[in-house]
Amino acid sequence: MIYFDNAATTRPDEEALRSAAEFTTDLYFNPSARYGGGFAVSKKLGEARETLLKTLGGTGRFDLIFTSCGTEADNQAIFSGGKRGNVVTTAGEHAAVYSSVNELKNRGIEPRFAPVERDGSVRCESILHLVDEKTSLVSVVHVNNETGAVNDIGAIARAVKQKNPRTLFHSDGVQAFGKLSFVLPQEVDLYAVSAHKIGGLKGTGALFKRKGLALDPYLFGGGQEGNLRSGTENTFGIVVFAYAAEKKFKTVRSDLERLGKMREKLISLLDREIFTLLSPEKGSPYILTVSAVGMRGEVLQRMLWDRGLCMGTGSACSSKNRFSRVMTACGYTEKVLDGVLRCSFSPATTEREITEAAEILNSTAREYQNTVLQSRA
Repeated sequence: MIYFDNAATTRPDEEALRSAAEFTTDLYFNPSARYGGGFAVSKKLGEARETLLKTLGGTGRFDLIFTSCGTEADNQAIFSGGKRGNVVTTAGEHAAVYSSVNELKNRGIEPRFAPVERDGSVRCESILHLVDEKTSLVSVVHVNNETGAVNDIGAIARAVKQKNPRTLFHSDGVQAFGKLSFVLPQEVDLYAVSAHKIGGLKGTGALFKRKGLALDPYLFGGGQEGNLRSGTENTFGIVVFAYAAEKKFKTVRSDLERLGKMREKLISLLDREIFTLLSPEKGSPYILTVSAVGMRGEVLQRMLWDRGLCMGTGSACSSKNRFSRVMTACGYTEKVLDGVLRCSFSPATTEREITEAAEILNSTAREYQNTVLQSRA
């Protein structure tokens, strides 16, 4: 099976799992316990926190709150940061942000949505047009999870702060963390990441928080995570996350270059009479979204699975809807929306897989196309 749905989830890194295995056997202690075993586990959690902070140059500038996932990290940022006036985001956000901002209406806060471009990116001017003296929070996704478009969150955050210095800036970095080479800009106040997108485990995420920034607790109880996220820590998941991230960032630049070439090769091999490119040319090399215009993406997806190729039709979090909300916001027709397929890669992706995937995509789409034509004859 060729697995090209890594934007949905990645295969856990076996080396990271082995390195953290002792936390399921010998070091199973509660990190809040006051005896030696608890202290040992607590110390390892501190080391994992520092490892993750270093990946984005956040040591000394940011704190890190461990969460259960990227969605929880986004929710805590939005509901804690968006507490007055209005909150500005984009129409192309992941559901974790989009739905949370919509929920703010029930709390007396006005949600404002900036339109996105055809490739899923947002213009800085579109954001600034919605920012005023009452804007408490702006949230802009770093890498669009459905198209791979990369937003310059540093430039956008600086412009927002210039217009309203009191406005907090948050970014969903789930599809950027470990996949782009960057240092977290100082104008970004909150940044959400997830473990299972880079070889970690589902059930683990984190929120980068600018030092000195006051946040509200998300869960109440024992006061873990500096009283900001109570509950016994998922020690094994956190340590695996740190090991996977440390390994991933060692090769982040070479992976970018290599996968960029592979993405270009797949584009060159696809039958352009069948597939329309929807991702931007300079988007994340980890994501390539196309449309088999006039066909049903879900039908193609099942046919591809039967032929040994696994890929998505967009965000797995919006798979219950026929048309992707994000791709609809990009302004595509229903014929284009129906045929959307998302290929998403990992550092383990090989050139041979790219070639074989192109052959499977082309032949399967042609077979589907011929079947449709025959049924109409």
